[in-house]
Amino acid sequence: MKRILVTGGAGFLGSHLCERLLNEGNEVICLDNYFTGSKQNIVEFLDNPYFELVRHDVTEPYYAEVDEIYNLACPASPVHYQYNPIKTIKTSVMGAINMLGLAKRVKAKILQASTSEVYGDPAVHPQPESYWGNVNPIGLRSCYDEGKRCAETLFMDYHNQNGVDIKIVRIFNTYGPKMNPEDGRVVSNFIVQALRGEDITIFGDGTQTRSFQYVDDLIEGFYRMMASEKGFTGPVNLGNSGEFTMLELAENVLDLVGSKSQLKFMPLPQDDPKQRKPDSSLAYEKLNGWESQVKLRDGLEKTIAYFDQTLKARR
Repeated sequence: MKRILVTGGAGFLGSHLCERLLNEGNEVICLDNYFTGSKQNIVEFLDNPYFELVRHDVTEPYYAEVDEIYNLACPASPVHYQYNPIKTIKTSVMGAINMLGLAKRVKAKILQASTSEVYGDPAVHPQPESYWGNVNPIGLRSCYDEGKRCAETLFMDYHNQNGVDIKIVRIFNTYGPKMNPEDGRVVSNFIVQALRGEDITIFGDGTQTRSFQYVDDLIEGFYRMMASEKGFTGPVNLGNSGEFTMLELAENVLDLVGSKSQLKFMPLPQDDPKQRKPDSSLAYEKLNGWESQVKLRDGLEKTIAYFDQTLKARR
């Protein structure tokens, strides 16, 4: 049995990861300040004697004897990370420093949940890990993009200077149950609007693309990355190799919901990427053949069912 720390453990991804780690027979410490996380996401684990919930902000040091650390703490949707951009970048940078310091002290292996946003509005398609990106350092999204880029730098420096055993993954658009209906991301926006019969808001002309990965595939990637050979640090892209336009996503959601919602086009936000798709060949090579398994419509069905239940419970 390992003792594993998950920062941001009450969030969308963190709660799924906590469940996987508990199911694998580990002891889990879930750290969260509930800025975007929710106790509702982890309430089912509270009676588990091997699960410990701690209210804590990663911008402050935390001390515990652990074997592994998954550093997921950071608001990840534009609505939340732009709400307090200074806090966002402090969470990425100070959170990385504090968790790396802990890993160094207790000799724990540590995984950084980075993001495809480090590629910015990419001039290379699809994006391999060797691509340095095209990021605006002073734009509205910079607090998140540059915060995650700096966190990757810190991870590599702690590894090179202090020998900390690090792993870095770059997460592409991920969706699934336990997403916050109000988090402002495109999948949750489209589903909630369709279920409510509201207009589907599409920014730009709808031809911009994303790859959509179901949460179970990502958690499998986390697990395999943490177990990968010593010395392999990444970064590694974790994302669906399929590519869909916003219009295609909207059509799938409307069809699955059976909604009569209309499409409403709005101006494209500043620095919003036109294309986003991972080159996943490194993950396939290094993580025992990892690749996204869940088809978009199958994942959307499960996610729609979750949001339908969640919205009905709020009425």
